[in-house]
Amino acid sequence: MNQHDRQILKLALPSIAANITVPLLSLCDTAIAGHLDNKQYIGAIATGSMIFTVIYWIFGFLRMGTSGITAQAYGNRNLEEVMRIFVRSLVVALAIGVGLIILQWPIKTFCFWIFECPDNIEHLANQYFKICIWGAPAYMAYFALQGWFLGVQNTKTIMFVSIIQNIINITASLTLVFIFNFKVEGVALGTLGAQYAGLIISAFVWKKYYFRLWKYMNWQGLFKGGAVKKFFSVNVHIFFRTVCVVSVMMYFTAAGAHQNSLVLAVNTLLMQFFTIFSFFFDGFAFAGEAMCGKFYGAKNNDALKDTISRLFKWGGITAAIFTISYLVGGKQFLCLLTNQQEVLEHATQYFLWVLAIPIASIAAFVWDGVFIGCSFSRPMLQSTFWAAITFFSVYFLLFNKLGNNALWLAFILYLFVRGLVLQIIWKLYNSQNLIHNS
Repeated sequence: MNQHDRQILKLALPSIAANITVPLLSLCDTAIAGHLDNKQYIGAIATGSMIFTVIYWIFGFLRMGTSGITAQAYGNRNLEEVMRIFVRSLVVALAIGVGLIILQWPIKTFCFWIFECPDNIEHLANQYFKICIWGAPAYMAYFALQGWFLGVQNTKTIMFVSIIQNIINITASLTLVFIFNFKVEGVALGTLGAQYAGLIISAFVWKKYYFRLWKYMNWQGLFKGGAVKKFFSVNVHIFFRTVCVVSVMMYFTAAGAHQNSLVLAVNTLLMQFFTIFSFFFDGFAFAGEAMCGKFYGAKNNDALKDTISRLFKWGGITAAIFTISYLVGGKQFLCLLTNQQEVLEHATQYFLWVLAIPIASIAAFVWDGVFIGCSFSRPMLQSTFWAAITFFSVYFLLFNKLGNNALWLAFILYLFVRGLVLQIIWKLYNSQNLIHNS
């Protein structure tokens, strides 16, 4: 194991520990809904949480854009720019969070129009939305801080804050639902409290370990100059790339809801397997962002190429482990999520698609980390655009013949095409010597 393997693991393992708490939280919410007295709660929690997943994904550039350019400034030892990025990202994040609260009614109306849920599910999901929207400023600011910590190669802080935040969330939700009988409102209140707790903890950690960098803060050029142009250019590309991702994920849920509440519940449960894998492997993608950004900023091309090679090695190992685990214990895992026999029996019809998730998505996750770290945001938009076109084309062409299987086939191909296009673009960049000239 060489030094780059050790660096990857040093950055990836804390990120994995932090990330895995996120799907565990989602699993907890789903399990809470699955053990209430009506399967409508599963659909309501799925719809409400998906709305906020969509909203927060759309503004995911606050983390992805921040991490790449911070890592490059850090690799170049430009501490003034490191601090300007910190302040710039927080200002933008808080402005977006407040804007979401102000615009909550049209956002909610549009989202429920897209999903077209039955009235009973929409009523419950609306209760969830009205509470969780007030956490938007905290979550946006936490996004920015998370990206900045990653850029300065500190994933231990991200791990610490995420674990504490999600422990608070799970504990509060369980208490409010099963002791105080709040049901959907209890899950939402637990989420809201944890979001502000995460922001407060992050602020204390930053003050303790990074306040010394404040002396490098130079307010001149905070929102002017080439660095700002790069900041917003990168974020615009990532924003529209995220719109493509969100359109696929939203339609995946909506397509299940359009069929019936049983299919919606089944797809929600099976999607947990993708969520677990993606959040686990994102630890390696985060390591790729931090290391590739640092080496790109330092113009160390050999280290950059070696890091990419080793990220794919770890990706192959991870995919093999998850595929075997899903094959051996996947169906038993479903039984932990719900005790409704009808849902479990219907889920077995689509379980083979779960086994394809790790292999289909590895390249997409690895290249996402590399391209984010190097701030090559335009290719990320291009790859996701063509992947989304593939998803919708396959689904609409095959749905009448394959039904819900067409939806899962389209999703697997969407993941594969994202990685394939980025692989082609990276080879093109290398052949044209654009890695440090773009």
